[in-house]
Amino acid sequence: MIRTKSDKKNAKTNNSDSYPRFEFHISRDARDRYKFVESLFSSEGEVIFGSFADSQHLAALLNADKAGEEYLSAAELYAMGLLDEIAHFIIEAYRRQVNPKLLRQIENELAKKYGADKVDQLLKSFLNNFPPQTVYNGEQSEEDYLKGKSGDLTAREISLEEVIVLWLDNRNPAYRPIKELISEETLQKETIYPQMFDDLEAFFRRLPGFGPDNLPLLEMLQMPARLYPHSLTAQLQFIRERWQDLIEPLLTRILIGMDFIREEEKARLAAAFSGPGPTQVIAFDEDEFEEERFSADLDWMPRLVLIAKSTYVWLDQLSKKYERPITRLDQVPDEELDWLSRAGFSGLWLIGIWERSRASQRIKQMTGNPEALASAYSLDRYEIARDLGGEEAFLNLRQRAMRRGIRMGSDMVPNHMGIDSQWVIHH
Repeated sequence: MIRTKSDKKNAKTNNSDSYPRFEFHISRDARDRYKFVESLFSSEGEVIFGSFADSQHLAALLNADKAGEEYLSAAELYAMGLLDEIAHFIIEAYRRQVNPKLLRQIENELAKKYGADKVDQLLKSFLNNFPPQTVYNGEQSEEDYLKGKSGDLTAREISLEEVIVLWLDNRNPAYRPIKELISEETLQKETIYPQMFDDLEAFFRRLPGFGPDNLPLLEMLQMPARLYPHSLTAQLQFIRERWQDLIEPLLTRILIGMDFIREEEKARLAAAFSGPGPTQVIAFDEDEFEEERFSADLDWMPRLVLIAKSTYVWLDQLSKKYERPITRLDQVPDEELDWLSRAGFSGLWLIGIWERSRASQRIKQMTGNPEALASAYSLDRYEIARDLGGEEAFLNLRQRAMRRGIRMGSDMVPNHMGIDSQWVIHH
């Protein structure tokens, strides 16, 4: 658990692009059982998720031994490592902003209640069951390891923080799939671990609160799991929305982790339902005669005079022209339709009336246009856009235009779908 100063401290304060890894402890028993390669672990004994590939590799190793059982998700492993590291990040933030002596005070509190020897026993048992590499390989005893120091923290303080985060992980129902990896059973049997957290909760209630709700630190750290006990995605979403000022360097990684889970969920859903339905291949008999089919009032076609309008631009122009907000299709003034009819137009072609992709708008904003709309050719679905008034507003405009001899038209190109469109998601 002794990280270098750059690993332990600076990694938690730098921006998200330089944040190096997400990690959590795996017990000695699990390491022995699964024969994990040492390259998966940091020198402190934590499994490292430096990339999605790392979590996929770990999931593959674990799933190879789970024939017929529930398989572990690589994305959920990644999310669990991220939640573990967020807990460390929050504790570190509390130390920096509120109480630099927090971990030393925790050790003193436990020693006063249970005796220093019981605290020693707890830390040594933790290091034995969740060993750093040197202890796991027999190069160093637990006692020698606890004499170390990293930056302004002793190895004892760092180990106490790891014990607290292990306890938090085991209280989170969403961690059920990896219970065997983070088992606290030996600590519960051999040490003060089972009862000490009642005392720590009382201890934290005597200290200044933290976070947007000013809660005792231990209560704050449990809040995501208590509110959303069975959803890693919901826990990450809560942290992103509620604690964003505290965990700003991790926001990008949280979003990426949530996307990783969603992508895996899509693949599992597709597999469960055997993918999309069958594709119909249309065959044309070469002898088949296809006659032209015109509407009964075909005489309007040769004389059509068509005007095309980019819908949102047109509504903005009308707002300025008539000096009032015009944002919906049913708000297009009759005076404007009268003018179109007098000008000789018999067709109105509306461009961009369909519900657009939110991802398209976000991409355009990220590339330098903060006021951009989504592309008219990157759609969410083929329905009249809600902010244009939907189907009802479109029918209202069509009826008023038709009374003036103006036909309505628009276009549909089926593959003009955004990456987040309903067709892409479901098909």
